[in-house]
Amino acid sequence: MIIALLLLTAHTVVNALLLRRPKRNATTQERVAVLLPLRNEATRVTPCLQSLLAQRGTPNLTIHVLDDNSTDGTARVVEEIAGDRVTLLRGAPPLDGWLGKPNACRQLADDATGADVLVFVDADVVLEPDAIAGAVDLLRAQRFTLLSPYPKIVGSGRLVQPLLQWSWLTFLPLRGMERSPRPSLAAAGGQWLVLDRAGYQRAGGHAAVRDDVLEDIGLARAVKRSGGRIALADGSHLATCRMYDSWRDLADGYGKSLWASFGSAFGAASVVGLLLLLYVAPLLFPTIALSAYLLGVAGRAVSAAATGGRILDSLAHPLSVVLFAWLVARSFHRRRRNLLTWRGRPV
Repeated sequence: MIIALLLLTAHTVVNALLLRRPKRNATTQERVAVLLPLRNEATRVTPCLQSLLAQRGTPNLTIHVLDDNSTDGTARVVEEIAGDRVTLLRGAPPLDGWLGKPNACRQLADDATGADVLVFVDADVVLEPDAIAGAVDLLRAQRFTLLSPYPKIVGSGRLVQPLLQWSWLTFLPLRGMERSPRPSLAAAGGQWLVLDRAGYQRAGGHAAVRDDVLEDIGLARAVKRSGGRIALADGSHLATCRMYDSWRDLADGYGKSLWASFGSAFGAASVVGLLLLLYVAPLLFPTIALSAYLLGVAGRAVSAAATGGRILDSLAHPLSVVLFAWLVARSFHRRRRNLLTWRGRPV
């Protein structure tokens, strides 16, 4: 047990050292389209939209916003802030077999006909003025098809949200993922995605993930299947993301997607069981409890330091794992009872 924890923590350190980071103050002459899907985001979109309008180093940038049948005046807020500096689309309802976000992203991509690079951004993301130029520069410099620069997570969920960055730094060989053609070896975060347009089209675009709850990971896998290259990057110095404002919002947000994250209930049980075995169960045995706890905290602290997280929160790592296990179980329970919805639509 201790040896396994030691190896996993060492792997976290290696990945943290190898983690790619877009450079600051970059410039690009690429034709870039920023694509922002919105559904009932009137109270949240202002900081995001202002940060997009403030981008520099990208003289050939256009901003395309889609109002996905909002009922809270989202389109009016966009018009008041941006005027004619963005292209505002009125979204069509999802087609049969399509979920809402893939449908919105498809419409945005179809509208950005003159772009060579597509940048998908969620409404809860706020970018630094040089963020898009830096991400596009890294995409082109390394000849990636899809780049996922993960933003710094702020707001509620400090015990649970950092587990995402920790999980791929601990268990996913980042350089191996970049080199491997295997679609199963893929990760991405849909809050901020940067794609070569030609590669996006070869992968089938969002039509390839039309019914995928985890459309970000599905898109990364589709890119790999079409021969493209994907990469994760630390974007915490260039972007923040306030995904949830309360624990209830977080539980509902995780609930809509965690059931789909593991392939099956057996897969979920296996992953959760392994995490509990490694990071919680050893605390019940006095001879190894302290060593196991310190190794778990060390790996979590390394992840936090590498991705802009709060190192102090690492001290609660065993509790974080227990809360994550509960969220997974809750997601499957609500899925079985057909209780999952998001933004007013069934999942």
